[in-house]
Amino acid sequence: MELLQLRYFRTVARMEHMTKAAEELCIAQPALSKTISRLEENVGVPLFDRHGGRIRLNAFGKAFLDKVEKALALLEEGKKEVSELAGLEQGSIHLATTTLDRLSDALGEFLALHPEVNFRITQASMEEMAHLVETGVVDMCFTPLPIDRPDISTASVLKEDVYLAVPQGHRFAGRKSIRLSELADDPFIGYKEGFPVQKMNDLLFQEAGITPNFVCRVDEPAGIASLVRAGLGVALVGNCGGAGSPLNLLQIEFPVCQRNFQVAWHEKRYLSLAARKFRDFLVGYFDKSVKAG
Repeated sequence: MELLQLRYFRTVARMEHMTKAAEELCIAQPALSKTISRLEENVGVPLFDRHGGRIRLNAFGKAFLDKVEKALALLEEGKKEVSELAGLEQGSIHLATTTLDRLSDALGEFLALHPEVNFRITQASMEEMAHLVETGVVDMCFTPLPIDRPDISTASVLKEDVYLAVPQGHRFAGRKSIRLSELADDPFIGYKEGFPVQKMNDLLFQEAGITPNFVCRVDEPAGIASLVRAGLGVALVGNCGGAGSPLNLLQIEFPVCQRNFQVAWHEKRYLSLAARKFRDFLVGYFDKSVKAG
């Protein structure tokens, strides 16, 4: 059984399409089919069900794929660890996050201090991030919601107050604070359903006892700010846009509105020196930002 066979098998199992897998792997489709057939001979059972020109991973294949993914992840971890010990590379970090708006400044400062570090960043949903960390595809993730999975550790890096943003001329524009229940009849601007920040906001609305009237749902913070300024409605925003913002930001008296951003990683997987440095840097960076503010 060869390492190349396992890597090819993983790709075919993921795509369940021999031609597309061959294109992704940049090899000829007949050669890929032969490689998979030889692997099945070595394992002793068929790993795919074949119906005409279609293939589907069967029960044997699913069980084998689980072990293959773990084996390949361990080999990759070993390669990273040996490379670090041998000084073959200065370090690399593969990070998953739902959003980059809280991270971009911190990334710039870290790279200014450590220009030799190589970053790869994947934007993913909460469900995808949990899988990416568990399988070792990414080193860590930056998340506004906890990941409740075995062996995943977290470090809180940023606690962010949430404000109510209202446009100029709004009846509450002159107020400094407000209870969220006072906005029960107002038009709201929010994120699309399923977005992590929107999930947190929905919990706040539930606690306040209101069902917001969403007139628009967007997928980026800049869109919310623009629509509030245009007078389309009100919105919940983080304090990252507080100082110097053209928005009218009102402190929310009830419920307590905060977001807790965390870094999450798998305890039982190798975390490179570069990744450990970045994790510790984020904790210090946001702590310094809070004190400066």
